[in-house]
Amino acid sequence: MIGFLSSLGRNDRPELTDGFRRGLSEAGYVEGRNVAIEYRFAENQYDRLPALATDLVGRKAAVILAAGGGNSALAAKTSTSTIPIVFLTGGDPVQEGIVSSLNLPAGNVTGINFFGTQLGAKGLELLHELVPNSGVIALLVNPKAREAARTQSDAQEAARRLGRQLLVLNASTPSEIDITFANMRQGRVGAVLVGGDPFFSSRRQQIVALATRDAIPSMYFSREYVAEGGLMSYGNNVSDAYRRAGVYVGRILKGQKPADLPVNQATKFELVINLKTAKALGVTVPDSLLACADEVIE
Repeated sequence: MIGFLSSLGRNDRPELTDGFRRGLSEAGYVEGRNVAIEYRFAENQYDRLPALATDLVGRKAAVILAAGGGNSALAAKTSTSTIPIVFLTGGDPVQEGIVSSLNLPAGNVTGINFFGTQLGAKGLELLHELVPNSGVIALLVNPKAREAARTQSDAQEAARRLGRQLLVLNASTPSEIDITFANMRQGRVGAVLVGGDPFFSSRRQQIVALATRDAIPSMYFSREYVAEGGLMSYGNNVSDAYRRAGVYVGRILKGQKPADLPVNQATKFELVINLKTAKALGVTVPDSLLACADEVIE
């Protein structure tokens, strides 16, 4: 039995769970045929993760997939030192204390790193190139996510280098997201960089709708936001990261040890631009950005 531990809600981003199943299938395992999966979702309440991880350990899972960021990975790691764990995180797994080394993770933990929250500097640079005279740029982070501090420090360093003023705003509930956008409107924020947090991805329709309502140019870390009408994104394909995690879980079920599987790191990042949204916002996308874009939504 595979334990599936996620910080997300059960109905949030089903395409990610589908990606995990695809990876399992590539490794020769099909749910309901030759493997069972026990799902535990924290419903975006990160403090629930330790109890959910302990429950999966008590049910003697053969492998635990810890999905949805560093909080989930550390909850699983704390709950067992013997059951193999495959994590998915956008943060730095070494800095967060999940593994001691990327190439030699040691112990019972390995995983997939898709750099979702390590792209703060790059995201700010792209946003600066898009709207160089927008005034204050806001950074939206979830303070309950372990990756928040890294996202903030990277973005602040980039802002100093670019000579831009950065306003850091926190939100960890849907109502707080509403409040932060109200604060942006009052503070005349010229653009917003949304941190790569699993909770934010589950609320992407709300975030995109608020950015559209207030006509704030926005930068995200996955194309799903842009498909919903967001302006621009730069990041890894998260669904594919889940697929790679499924492959790793399958390899462990076949007898490989986590310590022998280096942390799988994303190597391809995609820039996606929504020209329809840009036009609605009155933003002219520079030819330099369009030339670099992997996908342009018209």
